[in-house]
Formats: sequence, structure tokens, C-alpha cells
Amino acid sequence: MTREAIDEFRRFQRDKEVNSQLYSKLTVRGKVQVKSSDIQVGDLIIVEKNQRIPSDMVFLRTSEKAGSCFIRTDQLDGETDWKLKVAVSCTQRLPALGDLFSINAYVYAQKPQMDIHSFEGTFTREDSDPPIHESLSIENTLWASTVVASGTVIGVVIYTGKETRSVMNTSNPKNKVGLLDLELNRLTKALFLALVALSVVMVTLQGFVGPWYRNLFRFLLLFSYIIPISLRVNLDMGKAVYGWMMMKDENIPGTVVRTSTIPEELGRLVYLLTDKTGTLTQNEMIFKRLHLGTVSYGADTMDEIQSHVRDSYSQMQSQAGGNNAGSTPPRKAQSSAPKVRKSVSSRIHEAVKAIVLCHNVTPVYESRAGVAGETEFAEADQDFSDENRTYQASSPDEVALVQWTESVGLTLVSRDLTSMQLKTPSGQVLSFCILQLFPFTSESKRMGIIVRDESTAEITFYMKGADVAMSPIVQYNDWLEEECGNMAREGLRTLVVAKKALTEEQYQDFESRYTQAKLSMHDRALKVAAVVESLEREMELLCLTGVEDQLQADVRPTLEMLRNAGIKIWMLTGDKLETATCIAKSSHLVSRTQDIHIFRQVTSRGEAHLELNAFRRKHDCALVISGDSLEVCLKYYEHEFVELACQCPAVVCCRCSPTQKAHIVTLLQQHTGRRTCAIGDGGNDVSMIQAADCGIGIEGKEGKQASLAADFSIRQFRHIGRLLMVHGRNSYKRSAALGQFVMHRGLIISTMQAVFSSVFYFASVPLYQGFLMVGYATIYTMFPVFSLVLDQDVKPEMAMLYPELYKDLTKGRSLSFKTFLIWVLISIYQGGILMYGALVLFESEFVHVVAISFTALILTELLMVALTVRTWHWLMVVAEFLSLGCYVSSLAFLNEYFGIGRVSFGAFLDVAFITTVAFLWKVSAITVVSCLPLYVLKYLRRKLSPPSYCKLAS
Repeated sequence: MTREAIDEFRRFQRDKEVNSQLYSKLTVRGKVQVKSSDIQVGDLIIVEKNQRIPSDMVFLRTSEKAGSCFIRTDQLDGETDWKLKVAVSCTQRLPALGDLFSINAYVYAQKPQMDIHSFEGTFTREDSDPPIHESLSIENTLWASTVVASGTVIGVVIYTGKETRSVMNTSNPKNKVGLLDLELNRLTKALFLALVALSVVMVTLQGFVGPWYRNLFRFLLLFSYIIPISLRVNLDMGKAVYGWMMMKDENIPGTVVRTSTIPEELGRLVYLLTDKTGTLTQNEMIFKRLHLGTVSYGADTMDEIQSHVRDSYSQMQSQAGGNNAGSTPPRKAQSSAPKVRKSVSSRIHEAVKAIVLCHNVTPVYESRAGVAGETEFAEADQDFSDENRTYQASSPDEVALVQWTESVGLTLVSRDLTSMQLKTPSGQVLSFCILQLFPFTSESKRMGIIVRDESTAEITFYMKGADVAMSPIVQYNDWLEEECGNMAREGLRTLVVAKKALTEEQYQDFESRYTQAKLSMHDRALKVAAVVESLEREMELLCLTGVEDQLQADVRPTLEMLRNAGIKIWMLTGDKLETATCIAKSSHLVSRTQDIHIFRQVTSRGEAHLELNAFRRKHDCALVISGDSLEVCLKYYEHEFVELACQCPAVVCCRCSPTQKAHIVTLLQQHTGRRTCAIGDGGNDVSMIQAADCGIGIEGKEGKQASLAADFSIRQFRHIGRLLMVHGRNSYKRSAALGQFVMHRGLIISTMQAVFSSVFYFASVPLYQGFLMVGYATIYTMFPVFSLVLDQDVKPEMAMLYPELYKDLTKGRSLSFKTFLIWVLISIYQGGILMYGALVLFESEFVHVVAISFTALILTELLMVALTVRTWHWLMVVAEFLSLGCYVSSLAFLNEYFGIGRVSFGAFLDVAFITTVAFLWKVSAITVVSCLPLYVLKYLRRKLSPPSYCKLAS
């Protein structure tokens, strides 16, 4: 209790700290500081660079000239790249900040929703003529718990508190209770019933004489040792020891156990649900391959590309120098000449130029200390050789492409909403005007850009996208599909790049149709797409690029190990379907030989039914499904879908929202009743980690949110192998042995009491005095029994080498009603032998029954611990001898306790009697009879049906 209270108090302090952060609020009287907990809907809040946004806002204006800013959303959706947000143009155009109060305008926002990727609203300014209406979309919003990455922003608050997107996507954590604790609770209930039954039987045999109900309660008290009260204490101390061992393990440094109550869960897992970005992968993209159809360039031949690019630009410069008269005549000649097959050099040059122009990347210059921000930007145009240039984009793939073009000599040096500047190898700066930009969407799977070269006035439409989207658009060729397949098998993410030259007339025609489509009120998206598609025909295929998302260290062997251990792995990611499939292959989540069934996009009940039937016919194949389709399937066919998915060797869910991840975890728990484990590293994995039976967080680039919310926090994904195979196994096995032994300890003494009472005409007289009973449970047997937490059945190296051993644990055979009944029978047999033996052998000196039976009992317990132990540890030996020493010394001093009943019986125990040969041989005889048969049985069992780990150990 105290431990949990301290945890709660620390949480309370952390919350208070966050809620009392100060922000600037804009009022008619100027700026005022407010606590984040006092911000209300309708406030105008100013958020500085690198400050966290306190609540959901509509973005009104920014200090950046372009009217846009970048925000970091890693704590919201787990993606580490920056997102571009655009201010409402009506308020951005106002001359000064104070003018926000001089206009009469309002914002209409939809009701709070969970979806972080969509927003619908309108901004209306009424005091102008005619009134200005602007539609607001996701790019005009600033969600809470994201961070401003550039400039200062001013927004109007639309949702606060529980209505913000980030809070609606987190679930309340539940208190986790391990399966082992539940099983032990069940056994304890069974023991309680046994206690009541035994007491009733005793009273019945007495014949209900006199005040029988008083006797019933006396029996209940006498036999109360059946209930293992010390079990909880022993187990809690054991759990603390396991946690300490995990944190001290040198092979998995940096591991932290945050919930010390469930270490045994690590030994019973069947489903592992993992995040992709940052957990399996490092989220660092590296450009690996450029394919031009006839030639392919890998990492080792990039220098050739560099020389080609350098040559083609130096040629262009010399040509430009030769005809200064005007650049039009050569262009005419070019178009009339017959098509010659282009040289490799010019094709490379075209490809590199397309890659460096077709993207959504912005170079950012970190201002040097002491230089004012404004002058910095003015200088930035001239000083492009800056060392402190970083690229920002909405996906790390694009950054990798632009960084690669920089390495081969063509550098992107500046970019705003309308223009882009490139620097050639020779240092010349080329300017391009951005005419149109078609952003990437998950439906179109491609992005396009139309640019005009400032020097030649040529208009070019560049496009890049996934192979499925691009292959129908580009001119016929025979290599694209094959090469895409090859690259995907290597685990590379492929993009197809194409271009199309446009004349001025073609472009003007397109622009007028495009603007018209954008203004239509009905089916706007469809009309716009149709206009863009009119351009996307017969494009010239330039190249195919391959980018690798590097996997974390040792992901493949770890996943292999977990799969051999019988753990089913599900990958839940917010990423695109292609990327997720790609990583599933390269990380060997799906083995080479397996088929992958990609679940089609379904929107209605009928489609879901058909698609599920199609999937049912496939055998042993991995499933890839997107979040939207999953939602539809779960809505109509929850049970059937989960049943089918659970039979798959691997499942990949892409485009999952944080709440969906948690929902999948709870579904698995309800439908299969098996233990689940979730592992992730970003704020978007917190819900999933808290919903799982056992949550593991990785301290990653995406912040510490996941590792703080988790039950166990590790540094790298590969550590999970050792955590489960070694520590999970040991914790479960040890706790099971410890729990059953503590129960056995109570049962054996209750059996002796029962035999004693029944021999003495069912008298409700205690056999042993209070101090002996207390000493029995604590000082005499505590250390050896507790030393079972050091026991291990397999060496750690063995457990890691043969993960198949883990499969046995999930069946829960170490602690079940079967093993429990075996221990009950052992207790009854031993208790009976000890008591009857003492009574039979001690007819003459009956007074000494207590001393004899108690001594035999202690010896039996110590021998039983030795029988249970599988691997000896020096501390165990120390504990055994320490307990024996304590007992022998107490025999000498506490002699009045060894008489029957009170001291008034006159039964003082003389040391002389203890040292007699008779005492020693009788105690030894009873102990041998109670323990030897069990040793023999154990030996025979080991020989005839050895457990799987013995076969390996031998």
C-alpha cells in the first residue's frame, strides 16, 4: 500500500508541474501570463519556439514571413518528422498583432473527435464587405502536446482539457494484477473451504456435545494455519528480488522495473504487440540505390553519379557562356531534332534534378549565437555553404533523398511556398518557381509538383510515388515492376520518379480548370483529382530510388527467437501499408517462404464479408490490414476476424490510431484469454502499453513518454529476448515453487494438529504453543523457503539458446490444481507420519511428544526445501544451516514450550533428554519415513519422464 501511495504522489507532483506552466495570453490590454490549467476556449494564446502547445488551437498568425510554421508531433502520433502548418490567411495578413481585436470574426469548429488527422471548420470575418469565409482543415490546427519548431505562433483555443485530441486518445491506466496472483488467490479460496470443512468434521465427530459452536470456532482458530498468511509477504519480497535482478543484469543495461507486482507475467506471454517506428527500426533513412532501367547504382558506386552530375553542369555552363545572345534558338533546334537515345550522363542528371525538386522539404538554418533572426534569413540567401543547414519534411524518406542529392553535388539551399533554390557543384545558384504542389495522400500514394525554371522558363511537372500508383501513369517499360520487387525483397522503400515537360499554353489551360475545380462545393476532392489526372498521362520514367529504414540492432535474431518461443507477434504501426509490409519482410517478422495476404480496403459489411472469406481460404500466411478496414471488420465480424487473425503466424496493422492499438490489445485479451505484451517507444504507444497485461517501453528518440508509462523500461528492442526467456521464466518458476511451498508449510502443521486432536477424543487443545507456531513460520523455516527465489531450472545461456523451452511455461503447468493437489497429498502424508510416528514411538515418555514431533517437522521442512531446489546457490546452503542452528540453540533455551499444554503439566525439557541416543534415533527414523519415499519418487520421475529442460541439460 505504502509503495503504491508513493508512486501515486510522484505522479500527482508531475501532473501539477505540467498544469502550472505559464503561457502568454493576448488581451485587449496587452499580454498576460496565465497558467496552462486556466486557459479557456476562445483565448488567444502566444506560443514561443520550442514551447509545448497547451490546448487545441486554430492557427491565426505567425512571426514567419511565409505565414506557415513547423510543429513536432512526436508525442501525438509517434512520427519524428516536422509537420508544416499554415496560418489562416485572413488574420495573417493583418498589419499588427493588436488588429486581431479590431476585427469582428468567429471560428466554427466541429464537435470534439478522436481522429488526430482530420478537422473541419470555418473562419468567418463579418465586418468586411462581402464577409470573408475561409475553410479550415487539419493544416490550420495546432493540437495540444505538440511542440512549435519554428517561429512564434498565435492561435485561438477551440478545445481544452478532456476535449483535446491528445487526451481523447489516451486511456485511463488500470491496475495490473498478474495471472500467478489470481491463480494463488483461487488456491487460497480452496484452502479456506478445506479449513471450514475440517472444523465442521471435527465438531461432528465430537457429536455436537455442549456448546458445540464455541468448539467450532476453536477448531477454526487451531487449523487457521491452513490459510497461508505469509504467502503475500513472501511473494512481494520475491518480486522485489526479481526486479532487482533484472535491473542488475549486465546483459540488459538500463532496464528499469516500474511496476514491481507483475514480473511473473513476463514468463507467460503468448502475444507480443510491437510498434514499428523507433521500436523495430531506428527511424533513420539512408539512400541505398538508384536504378535507371539499364544501370543500377548502389552505395559503392555513388561517386560515379557525382562525377556525371559535375560534368553535365560544367557542360551547361560552357554552353550558356557560348550563346549569350539568347536561350531560345537552341531550344527550337532541340525539339525538331529526331529523338536520340539519351546518354547515361544526361539521364543521371535528369533523375537527380527530379529528386531534388520533387518533394516537400524545407532547409532550415539554425541561427548562430548572437545573430539576430531577421538578418540571418537575409544572409541565408547568399550564404548557402552554411554548415548548420538541416532539412525538415513530413517524412524522413524525403529528407534522405534530398541529403543524398546534396552528397552527389546538387544541393537544395532554400525553399518557401513559391520558390526553390538549388546550388550546383560549381557553386552556381539555380532558381525555380513553384507553380503547383500536389501533396502526398494515402489514397493517391503519390505527390507531384509543377516548377518553372527561372533561367530558361521551361515548365516541368515532376512526380514521385509508390510503384502501384505510378506504373499506370508512366510510359510503357519492361523493368519497373521487376526491379521494384527486387528492392522490396531487400527491405528497401521504393519510389518511382517521373516527369513531363509542359508548354505555357498547356499549363495555363490546366491552371484555369484546376482553380475552378477547387472552388466547387460538391465533390470537390473528386473534381480536383480528375483535373490532376488529366496531366498524369504518358509521363517519362526517370528512375527508381531505394531508401532503407535501418533496423534496430539484432531485431532479426530477436524476432526469430520470440517466434521459436511460441510467441505470436503483431506489428501495429501508424505508418503506410507499403512501408509496414517492407519492414515486416526485412525484419523477418514474416519469414521468407511465407505468403502475405494484404487485406483490401473495405467500407461496408458486404465487402468485409467477402474479404474475410477470401482470407479464410489461405493457410499459414501473414496478414496485413489497414486501420480503417480493421475498424469495419471489428464492427460487423469481431469474433470471426479475431479468430482468423489469431491463427496467423504474424499480423501487421498499419495506419493505426493510438486508441485502435489499445483496442486490439483488449480484443486479444477477451477473445483468447492469453497474456499479451505491448512494446513501443512513443507517446502514441502509451494507450497500448497500459492496456496490455505487461507493457514494455523503450527509451527512444520519440521521448520518454512510453518508457515512463510502461511496467518495464528497456533501452533496445533486442533486450526483450533476455527479459522474457531468462527473467520471465525464472520469476514465474520461482514464484510458483515459493507459493506452493508456503502453502505446504501451513498444511503440514494443520494435519499434525488434526491427528493430535482426533487421537485425544477431538479435544480442541493446541499441539504447539504460540511461540513455537510463530517461530515455525518465521525464524525456523523462513530463510530456506525464501531462498527458493534464487533457484533456476535452466542456465540463462540454455534458455536463450533453446527458446522452445518457453512454450511450456505458457501452458501454466508449474502452478495448477494438479500440482497443488500433489502438494496437499504430500502435506497430509508427512503430517500424518510425523504425528503418528511420535505417538507410536513415545508410549513411555509421552511428555516428550512435542519435542520429538516438532524437531522432526523442522528437519522435514529443511529436507523438503532441498528436495524442491533444482540448482544450488551458496546462499541456499547458508540458509539451511542457519535455520538448523537457530532451532538447535532454541531447543536448549526455550524448553518450557516443548511440554504438552501449559507449563503446569510439569513438562520441563531437560537438555539431558535431547542428547540421549533414543531421542536422536527416533527423530531420525520419523524424518526418514516422512521424506525418503518422496526422494525415491522424485528420482524415479526424473528417470522415467524427465522435463524438457533436463534432456537439454544432460
